[in-house]
Amino acid sequence: MDSSFFKGIVPPIATPIDEDERVDEERLRSHIDYMIDHGISGILAFGSNSEFYMMDKDEQEGILKIIIDHVKGRVPVYMGVGAIRTRKCIELALMGKKMGVDAVSVLQPMFLKPSFDELYTHLKSIAEALGDTPMLLYNNPGRTGYAMTQDLVYRLSHERENVIGMKDSSGDITQLEEFIRRNRDVSFRVMCGKDTMIYPSLAVGAVGAVCCTANFVPDLVCSIYDMFISGDLKGALDAQFRLNPIRLQMDKSSFPVAMKDYGNLLGRRLGRPFLPSKPSTEEQIEGLKKALIDNGYEIKEEK
Repeated sequence: MDSSFFKGIVPPIATPIDEDERVDEERLRSHIDYMIDHGISGILAFGSNSEFYMMDKDEQEGILKIIIDHVKGRVPVYMGVGAIRTRKCIELALMGKKMGVDAVSVLQPMFLKPSFDELYTHLKSIAEALGDTPMLLYNNPGRTGYAMTQDLVYRLSHERENVIGMKDSSGDITQLEEFIRRNRDVSFRVMCGKDTMIYPSLAVGAVGAVCCTANFVPDLVCSIYDMFISGDLKGALDAQFRLNPIRLQMDKSSFPVAMKDYGNLLGRRLGRPFLPSKPSTEEQIEGLKKALIDNGYEIKEEK
């Protein structure tokens, strides 16, 4: 199965909401245009930073309809699925398939700590249900409490033709490198899930990165990838070092509010997070401002 479309910089798109926590369609459409105009290679709906865990199926269906309608094939659209129950994941994945997503990305179940066989059966069942629709694995041990193993990924990539790649958010460069090395014979493609590791991940064979920071500084994030691919390694590394302090400052906020805070500071009008999450404290907002200013950005706070 062709996996060549899976590459570049793919942001887990922010979900702008109004005061009643309903999606702000105008802002969402505007945000899609902004990121595409600044060089992104795809859009991930319902990534971790999209706050997918706050939404029910009907809300996700409405948001996905807007995204697909507005993207209009300009870049691939990926759908994230992160439910705990296998049947619920299949239901969501098939909804995305019916609506025309380019691939479905599946996070390992949160809260549980399944055995190898349980996790294998879970992911294999979703892949089988998707049929000829590409499926991506999403390894995020920091949020789920456990990792996908090398053997699990190898088995799925070699048994299921539609399991074409993965996003690895382990933060472990050796693990990412091994996911790449062990699955080269089936054209399995790996993306980095850590914004601070774009450059080193590309250096060991990753095809791109899924980056929350591409929601608010897409020019900078995309420049790391673009310069690396063009052979300007020094330029790519300099851009990575410029991005790092911006991304690391986010860790002083509760997850995942800093992405929207940064966007608002740069005039992107991303609004508030879903409750119970709240915007960053005033002290942290000053830290976010400083990280932006120190790296060449002008503050344009939301009115």
